Amino acid sequence: MSKTVVNVKSDVQAVLNELKSKQIRNVFFVACGGSSAIMYPAKYVLDREAQQITSDLYSSNEFIHRNPQQLGKDSLVILCSMSGTTPETTEAAKFAKSKGAYAVALTNEPTSPLAHNADIFIKYEWGNDIDAFETNLGVLYQLVFGLLYVAEKNDKFAKLVTSLENLQSVYEKALEYEASNARKFAESHKSEPVIYTMASGSNYGAAYSFSICILMEMQWIHSHAIHAGEYFHGPFEIIDENVPFIILAGLDETRPLEERALSFSKRYGKKLTVLDAKAYDFEGIDKDVQGYIAPLVLNRVLRQYAEELAEARNHPLSKRRYMWKVEY
Repeated sequence: MSKTVVNVKSDVQAVLNELKSKQIRNVFFVACGGSSAIMYPAKYVLDREAQQITSDLYSSNEFIHRNPQQLGKDSLVILCSMSGTTPETTEAAKFAKSKGAYAVALTNEPTSPLAHNADIFIKYEWGNDIDAFETNLGVLYQLVFGLLYVAEKNDKFAKLVTSLENLQSVYEKALEYEASNARKFAESHKSEPVIYTMASGSNYGAAYSFSICILMEMQWIHSHAIHAGEYFHGPFEIIDENVPFIILAGLDETRPLEERALSFSKRYGKKLTVLDAKAYDFEGIDKDVQGYIAPLVLNRVLRQYAEELAEARNHPLSKRRYMWKVEY
């Protein structure tokens, strides 16, 4: 284990040490955009595992305006912004503290406004060369499973941490498995005006992130993230042989929803890209947490697809028209 990995775990442990003296009754996940998307699987974990603690997920500005009645001294508010400069999330940290809640910031920038205005911050790393253990998703899972252990003696904390330590090799094998598929996808979809994504449960955040952050923000391609359970309540009317879909199939309890949507889509659609976690090698990942780990793997594979698509379209992922360039 590298020194950096130990440091990340120490950051999380510092938060968990503080939580030992608190009685947390509810958790609020608060962020925007891609930082919000990473919180979907964490909320899924709390929904599945927590016996007493309730949780919800908010876009930062709405968190302030909605002003949840239960927000108070027994609340843990987990905020995230890679740069730590997202103004709505920084204001949400101030708001949470004003209500007496314990505000924990996840960020890549320890000197950022978000880190400064939270009660405590956890630094995560970012980039393709960073070990999975140290990323935003890896750190958030350490925190959430750690909370479950501290507050409710949940026995999956150690299994999760060990699995995260082995996750990088799972990433590498999945990326190798998907390498040619990603290139084919990019070539066949480079001129598509619209691409939909679909998933459910802990995987929905990965579909949501790919739709709004990759396709819309970074590639200017029309898109929408469709929940597999909602597919049959409107969106399925759009599918035909000419409409592209990326369909995620995970390993959690909601997989039957994704399989039902995929089965129907195969009957009427031709441009289907299926990323199925069952195709990947999860060696080193404890069976009790594989359903929770699958969205992290799917998310990493989707980044590979995004990079190939950007290359095929000659449209760098860093290219923007409005973000950071005009007032908004």
